[in-house]
Amino acid sequence: MGEAKRYDVVVIGAGVFGAWTAWHLTRRGQRVLLVDAYGPANARSSSAGESRIIRMGYGADELYTRWSQSSLVQWKEFFAATNQPLFHETGVLWLTGKDDLRVRQTAEALTRCGVPFTRFERRELEKRYPQIGLDDITSGLLEPHSGVLLARRCVAAVMDEVVRRRAEYRVAQVAEPQKANGRVFVTTNTGERLDADHFVFACGAWLGKLFPEILGARIFPSRQEVFFFGVPAGDQRFAPPALPTWLFQEDEVYGMPDLETRGLKIAVDQHGERVDPDTQSRVVSAESAEKVRRYVARRFPALRDAPIVETRVCQYENTSSGDFLIDRHPEMDNVWFVGGGSGHGFKHGPALGEYVAGQILDGAESEKRFSLMSKETAQRRAVY
Repeated sequence: MGEAKRYDVVVIGAGVFGAWTAWHLTRRGQRVLLVDAYGPANARSSSAGESRIIRMGYGADELYTRWSQSSLVQWKEFFAATNQPLFHETGVLWLTGKDDLRVRQTAEALTRCGVPFTRFERRELEKRYPQIGLDDITSGLLEPHSGVLLARRCVAAVMDEVVRRRAEYRVAQVAEPQKANGRVFVTTNTGERLDADHFVFACGAWLGKLFPEILGARIFPSRQEVFFFGVPAGDQRFAPPALPTWLFQEDEVYGMPDLETRGLKIAVDQHGERVDPDTQSRVVSAESAEKVRRYVARRFPALRDAPIVETRVCQYENTSSGDFLIDRHPEMDNVWFVGGGSGHGFKHGPALGEYVAGQILDGAESEKRFSLMSKETAQRRAVY
């Protein structure tokens, strides 16, 4: 092995969680090394792709609403400071049918948190959004100041700033941490030994592979397919401001307007089959494409015959509940697990990074919902 250089913190994983954790640590003067097996927001990662929703609504779950608020402020400050306009304020429109409990709870939580929103009844939705098929929809809620983050470029921008602050970065595969003479260390695929006061494993769907005994049954990587439909030539009904980002609550389907002329984005929020993030096929299935075509024809009738112009296959990596996992290794006190964010986590990168830095450097009070102890081996989704 090569001669070891010691760091304050080694962060494994250069997705949105790892990048923002490194950002907050370097801001506080820490010597940081950031390592990723494939590169920042690479095509295999859960932070990959062009766009992610940032919304404040979480039903009655005020914890994540407040984290979203904090994160949006930090994202905007970061973009202003680096002169990179990577946020689109499209608005986020929740659409619901007879079971509107979650949207009503969202409205109550947004009111408590001081987040502006507008409620629409069916007749108002029909007038405002005639391009949407509203069968079974009774009401809607619009968050006018929420929208879309340009995901891959966001992570790259944060990484650039982290490196500018003299953090080190490299592409390498790491093994599970080891302990010798009372000290924890990590080795890479090249035989290099990495020594640090703290290790943060923010490696998403790879957490279960790196820590099979502890997390193999508690992290659930699932296959998620995404489609973009081409809009008719010269048609602005599917671009902002005419169409916001949208979520059909009971359908468990979400999407975005035509941003940067990529087409209407649509994805199903139900968890797909369990997959290996290193080896799963990144080609969408014909069966899924047909199902999505039928759905688009129902919800966006003018796009009934629209072509699919782009597709992506990524993965979620959820915990049993959907809550984040942010906790220490049960046997190595300076090793931290940070993950469980897929499906809703990208937006929270800044607040999460700030929280992790506070845990490591300040011994700040921890949130019980993020504990390893709270993570089960059977999925009972509670966070959407």
